[in-house]
Amino acid sequence: MKRLAIPTVLTALFFSTTAHAQSSVTLYGIVDAGLAYIHNSGGHSSQWKMSTGNLSENEWGLKGSEDLGGGLSANFTIENGFDIGSGQLHQNGREFGRQAFVGLSGATWGTITLGRQYDPISDLLQPITADSFSGVFATPGDVDNYDSSARFDNSVKWASPVWGGVTLEAMYALGGVAGSVGSGQTYSAAISYAHGPLGLAAGYLHIDNGNTVLSTRGTSSADSLFNSSVNAAYASARSVNIARAGGQYVIGTVTMGAAYSFSEYTPDASSTFSRSEKYQNGSVFASWQVSPVLQTIAGYNYTKSSGDSAAKYHQFNLGVDYALSKRTDVYATVGYTHASGTNGRGAAQAVIGSYDVDAGASSQVLAIAGIRHKF
Repeated sequence: MKRLAIPTVLTALFFSTTAHAQSSVTLYGIVDAGLAYIHNSGGHSSQWKMSTGNLSENEWGLKGSEDLGGGLSANFTIENGFDIGSGQLHQNGREFGRQAFVGLSGATWGTITLGRQYDPISDLLQPITADSFSGVFATPGDVDNYDSSARFDNSVKWASPVWGGVTLEAMYALGGVAGSVGSGQTYSAAISYAHGPLGLAAGYLHIDNGNTVLSTRGTSSADSLFNSSVNAAYASARSVNIARAGGQYVIGTVTMGAAYSFSEYTPDASSTFSRSEKYQNGSVFASWQVSPVLQTIAGYNYTKSSGDSAAKYHQFNLGVDYALSKRTDVYATVGYTHASGTNGRGAAQAVIGSYDVDAGASSQVLAIAGIRHKF
């Protein structure tokens, strides 16, 4: 991605920072929009709409660093997410809803950051799954945070240097509820290994959904994962526990990968359901770099839920991306999902990836064509 470095003099003028010969601030962003066709949307047989943030969410951000000497540096990132079709802010209207953090880095011990951030699984596992192409390839309803539907407020995160191909991350996010340290807290850890063509990663994420004695259910350091009919019946869960693992292998111009996740939505006396709802998802993908400017990808997800209710989701995806330049590309992607069983509120509805459109039927087709520009 080509980035625009703002000179230190301008940084001092516009951001009231002290000029330093070894400081830098970078402005960057992505704009992505296209047209989408959905067969079965909200009980209607067809829908045409503008679709934005298809391969990458629309964003702009500032990131900077300052060399403090002795191998120590300060760094920050503030990143805004928005809908290019309407100009509205994403992440519930937050100014910097995608990321907002500040921290310190050391060459020997890694990086510590504080603020609103991604969890370690998103950092280490997501890049080696088909989600690196599009959230349309994600688990139906994103019940396992495959596509980072949840980011985490008030979090402290440590990321290690790369030690012999191994990277470690750990995060703790404070719930901030008076009288209860645990209410609304999140904690997560992940590990990855990269060596030549092989990439592996695994991690665990725990989200506390709020202690109803001291706050309200849903008061949490985590964004909501309850964005579609796949898991909407379990929004009153006491907590969500997610374990994910995956890997990829590169053979010439072909990349193949697989991932597995286990997600558990646990109840308590304040929940509207009494048995834990569990989701297991297995996914595979293959990507072919046909030429330096042309990429194709195919993927399959199988999701099975059990416990309070039982449903199955079969999802198939295809995508193609063509680079017009280093900064601009055009793309097309199509997905199909078939659902069966029940979702806790009735018959299971098809939902494609993190697109989060309830079909109102057992099957759904989504096709998108668009353009993306990075700066």
